[in-house]
Amino acid sequence: MTLADPAPTRPARIFDRSTPPAIITLVVMAGLGALSMNIFLPSMPGMAAYFEVEYAVMQLAISAYLTVMAAVQLLIGPLSDRYGRRPVVLGAFAIFTVATLGCILAPTIEIFMACRMAQAGVSAGLVLSRAMVRDMVGPEKSASMIGYVTMCMAVAPMIGPMIGGALEQTWGWHANFIVLLVFGIAATALCWADAGETNRHRSASFTEQFRAYPELFASRRFWGYALACAFASGAFFTFMGGAPYVATEMLGLSPSELGFYFGFIAGGYMSGNFLSGRYSQRVGLNRMILTGTLVSTCAMLGCLVMFLAGLAHPLALFGPVFVMGMGNGMTMPNAMAGSLSVRPQLAGSASGLGSTLMMGGGAALSAATGALLGPETGPWPLIGMMLLTGVLSTLSILYVMAVERRRLREEIAVAREAEARARHVGEARPQSMPGMQDLRGR
Repeated sequence: MTLADPAPTRPARIFDRSTPPAIITLVVMAGLGALSMNIFLPSMPGMAAYFEVEYAVMQLAISAYLTVMAAVQLLIGPLSDRYGRRPVVLGAFAIFTVATLGCILAPTIEIFMACRMAQAGVSAGLVLSRAMVRDMVGPEKSASMIGYVTMCMAVAPMIGPMIGGALEQTWGWHANFIVLLVFGIAATALCWADAGETNRHRSASFTEQFRAYPELFASRRFWGYALACAFASGAFFTFMGGAPYVATEMLGLSPSELGFYFGFIAGGYMSGNFLSGRYSQRVGLNRMILTGTLVSTCAMLGCLVMFLAGLAHPLALFGPVFVMGMGNGMTMPNAMAGSLSVRPQLAGSASGLGSTLMMGGGAALSAATGALLGPETGPWPLIGMMLLTGVLSTLSILYVMAVERRRLREEIAVAREAEARARHVGEARPQSMPGMQDLRGR
């Protein structure tokens, strides 16, 4: 067995710490991290009033949190490669649970923000759920399992504000964090009972690990896969940053109608995940990624054409967004699986770096879209930015495919050269045999 192969593991059994985690445990790990990002978004005006601060200060609970989350993910991966997935995820979830309790009890904005930043430890669930999948199975099969995990990651930020709005209206902003506290305790208990260790290729030391990093950072395939995934994810962040403004100010949708249409992208993503899980092993990672990126790009081209034709209707935006979500549902799980398969012994580090690219790039795209949108710009910054992410994602996977074709040609050339050399040696031997026989005769 090579490091490219997954470690042999016993079949997963629920609530058995001696086996790998069940898929439901991995989904919960990723879902908690995704839900914590913005569940309290509708409560922010009320929270600003409660702490007697400006709304801009309260917004740091989202923007600064995403920044800290991106930084933490760079540490989570290497720690899990060195010490194992299980202890890191349990420790991170315990920190999240205590920090959530601190958010509930915080008497001042300073204490609240400190506890909110400590909640970023939950990003271990986002990183390690994917690394655990790669530990358990090979790259082709891991794409379908990662699809279920990323489906939860994509859907949770979409439905989180809807849940948070209902909680805010009924019980106030504290209810959002009470729900996160309950989920945190439940997720920690589930991981304790079910998440067996999957990392069988632990680094002997951080020094050894750091020596291996140049292999990962120098891999063109890794960067191609990671950027394909980051740009596809960037379309979601761009949509979340700009769609509410376009929908309410330009298309005249009410908040309830916006909530309904917001479900389109989640529905599309789940459809793409279904297709990915069903066909990835048959079609292959690269072809599935390329298909997904082309679907997303064509969807946003269609959106652009409809708005240029004057069809300023909600379905002219959200219909193509559904198709774009489907394309991303095919792209992201396979791109993640590809990036983790480049250096399997650094799967945790690769997952952390990939997540950081997704979070950091997504936050930048979301902020840029929000800054560009205005009454004088129309919907064009939103449509253009989402179209751009599709094009860049397509170029990224085409780059990976070109690198792999070149590597295959080089391997074929080396094999042919070795075959020719062996043939030459084989032809030379019979020519020397008569001489040997003559010597023996003498």
